[in-house]
Amino acid sequence: MPYVDRQNRICGFLDIEENENSGKFLRRYFILDTLADSLLWYMDNPQNLPSGASHVGALKLTYISKVSDATKQRPKAEYCFVINAGMRKYFLQANDQQDLVEWVNILNKATKITVPKPADVQLSTENQNCLVEGPCGRKTGPYKTEIIGGVPIITQTNQEGMEFLEGIDKNNLKHSHSQLTYFIGKPTSDQAVIKNGYCVKQGAVVSNRSM
Repeated sequence: MPYVDRQNRICGFLDIEENENSGKFLRRYFILDTLADSLLWYMDNPQNLPSGASHVGALKLTYISKVSDATKQRPKAEYCFVINAGMRKYFLQANDQQDLVEWVNILNKATKITVPKPADVQLSTENQNCLVEGPCGRKTGPYKTEIIGGVPIITQTNQEGMEFLEGIDKNNLKHSHSQLTYFIGKPTSDQAVIKNGYCVKQGAVVSNRSM
């Protein structure tokens, strides 16, 4: 059964088919070292080996794509599971069914790649300001933020109006806020234009029809 040693590594004995498709399984002592990103196996427990004894096999965890039950692929190998690593498949035998399940779960968990969810991809206020503001700290105008494929995309809106304003000498601009809005904006097709009405001129009520 796999257990945790003093260095917080998962260890235990397994049988491995070192030569692919040979059908010959050899007893080895395995150490799952996540800090070194490696699965190592030795002839025996390193504590029982001469000082400085090296491992006889190693596999980088980043190369492992999937670990699964292989009893159907190798019906003659009892409690067999397979490690898929690139073009190579490593077949191993556990001691019993529970041992098999534990090793499969442990190895899959150690090699799992976590993809952040869109809800988890949130920019900090500081990062948002850096994206919205230009290199000189000047704001580039209205913008909108969209999450596309888990990546925040910030796009600027009303760019044409902002470029127009940038060409105006703001010191000479005397218009009020309402006048500025009218100056920039254009009436839409659904806005009705008043054709008839009355206005006060020199104290008299006069229809605009006669003006």
